[in-house]
Amino acid sequence: MEDPEKNQNQAMNPFFQPYNTPYNVPPFDKIRNEHFKPAILEGIKRHQTEIDQIADNTDVPTFENTILAMENSGDFLLNATMVFSNLNGANTNDDLQNIAKELAPNLAAHNDNIYLNEKLFSKVKSLWNEKEKLNLNTEQAKVLDNLYKAFVRSGANLADSDKDKLRKINEELSLTCLKYGQNVLAETNTYKLVIKDRNDLSGLPQELIAAALAEGRSKGNEGKWVFTLSNSSVIPFLQYSANRNLRQQIWKAYETRANHDDDFDNKENALKLANLRGEKSRLLGYETHAHYVLEETMAKTPETVYKLLNDLWEPALEIAKTEAADIQEMMTKDGINDSVQPYDWRFYTEKIRKERFDLDEQELKPYFSLENVRKGVFQVTQNLYGLQFKPLLDVPKYHVEVEVWEVSESDGTPVGVLYMDFHPRNSKRGGAWMTSYRTQKTVDGFRQGPVISIVCNFSKPTENSPALLTFDEVTTFFHEFGHALHGLLSNVTYRSLAGTNVSRDFVELPSQIMENWAGEPEVLKMYAKQYQTGEVIPDDLIKKMQESSTFDQGFMTTEYLAASFLDLKYHTQKEAITLNSNTFEKNAMDGIGLINAIIPRYRSTYYNHIFSGGYSAGYYSYIWSGVLDTDAFEVFKTTNLFNPEKAISFRKNILEKGGTEEPMVLYKRFRGAEPSVAPLLRKRGLDKKQTAAPTKKSDD
Repeated sequence: MEDPEKNQNQAMNPFFQPYNTPYNVPPFDKIRNEHFKPAILEGIKRHQTEIDQIADNTDVPTFENTILAMENSGDFLLNATMVFSNLNGANTNDDLQNIAKELAPNLAAHNDNIYLNEKLFSKVKSLWNEKEKLNLNTEQAKVLDNLYKAFVRSGANLADSDKDKLRKINEELSLTCLKYGQNVLAETNTYKLVIKDRNDLSGLPQELIAAALAEGRSKGNEGKWVFTLSNSSVIPFLQYSANRNLRQQIWKAYETRANHDDDFDNKENALKLANLRGEKSRLLGYETHAHYVLEETMAKTPETVYKLLNDLWEPALEIAKTEAADIQEMMTKDGINDSVQPYDWRFYTEKIRKERFDLDEQELKPYFSLENVRKGVFQVTQNLYGLQFKPLLDVPKYHVEVEVWEVSESDGTPVGVLYMDFHPRNSKRGGAWMTSYRTQKTVDGFRQGPVISIVCNFSKPTENSPALLTFDEVTTFFHEFGHALHGLLSNVTYRSLAGTNVSRDFVELPSQIMENWAGEPEVLKMYAKQYQTGEVIPDDLIKKMQESSTFDQGFMTTEYLAASFLDLKYHTQKEAITLNSNTFEKNAMDGIGLINAIIPRYRSTYYNHIFSGGYSAGYYSYIWSGVLDTDAFEVFKTTNLFNPEKAISFRKNILEKGGTEEPMVLYKRFRGAEPSVAPLLRKRGLDKKQTAAPTKKSDD
């Protein structure tokens, strides 16, 4: 018997109707918080029905009735969860966070119900065992291989009692991971440094002061200056504030986020996540969680990752110690007898940069208005790949600040839709990322264009100026746009292989190679224009940027590597960690010899990448991809920055291919050889010592 009330509710829920929007993007203007729970629960129900039909099919298993049927199942659930998870990160609220907590066990159980389904696995396994006889093309073979591995790595071969254990672990993991991320967001949003005395603003740029005054108004502190733990606020404060006590104060808040023994404390959550992952991996037959994760990467083993990190650590730390000595000398001149503290580093680095290179970052920012940088990103992309960008003003958006762009080929052929969300707000988690609202796939011979989004936390505009970016923010824009291109230009048949569905240590190649164009003189002259006068950035400023390009790289590389070591330390444990996470972290950092003036880029209680993101045992991937991207960029650097032949090759062999083949196979097809570490060492100024290249494994 039909339920009239249920039918009426579904009729009012946009997830139960065709979107009927331009480009078939989500109808954000109609979606309300109350729509998510019924849509996701119904999606689980519908997906389970589809899975049961595949499992119960009495016909002989084929690629079409099993593998392809699974590949094409779950559309309703996918639509709802993609919108929900993206909004929960980019524009969240209490209701969304509560829904996420409530539904996390349901979603974890649903995933287990699929991959622990014995009848379904037997069909997949039978096809996998006979794969050589199936005459599959490259993509079909990859989809089959990935699906078989997903079953095995999800516990399909476990005994029933162990499957029950796994289900409980997965439920706990989903809830704890969610709680961890929510705690970091809450801690970041709660803190504010309120300054009442103008004298305490000494050293701060006028633009930052204006932004802090606006922040004060928005947070109920009219007439006062408010600084927050958003990177666009706290980092420049640490760079420029002449008040050491205030620097110490905001730094202490920054580096002790979610570490205050209160409701938002993450010490236990971090340990719980690491221990649950270890327990799960051992249950599945792996030595550690890192062994489990790295099996499906280019690196393959923890030993390979450790070799890369250790080879880079010694030269990076040596340079960082020299940088620390330079800071110590300048502090002594200022009459400060204390040793260098983390809250001193950025402040004195700026002073040394000014003294050594006559370069102040504030000189650069007027040339990096967000609008001009966006034009530069578009121009680089057009020069490389012929893409065109047109603003879309009649498309639903999830927030007023969001921009939407149509992306097309030079001949007008549609490529996809791009959302861009640039500035921090309380409803958005920190950092920058790329995501999808619809993944590319091919349907009946026609390419279905993706809907891609990049989300950032760049400096906001003020009453007197547009958003002016630091060069670090500029490179972040280029970086995330590289990810977006990976999603937008995907041209595969199956969505599970599309875009960024590649191994974690390969996914950063398209993003990081884009960063290289940002600082090239030829490219800077295309987009770096003074926002008031339109004056192109002068040659002397470009020269200073180039001369200082390896400045502070000891610090930058060391803090990154330290975080990578910490990640691996958590995830290479062979038994449960019993130490307090602060103690565990300290022991890990003492073990590699990290100096007191530097902390790991992310500490245990706010390490979102590994504890609430997808980078557990994988944070090393940025430096691994750094080897790839600098080696790949050499092709352009040594010929033509917009070498059309190489751009086409990179697009065809990397950006369009997604996860259709093994990463090293794709890379070698573009480059002609495995990558060399030498370009990375030169770029970072770490080539003064001999450093061995990482050993990489290739399946070809």
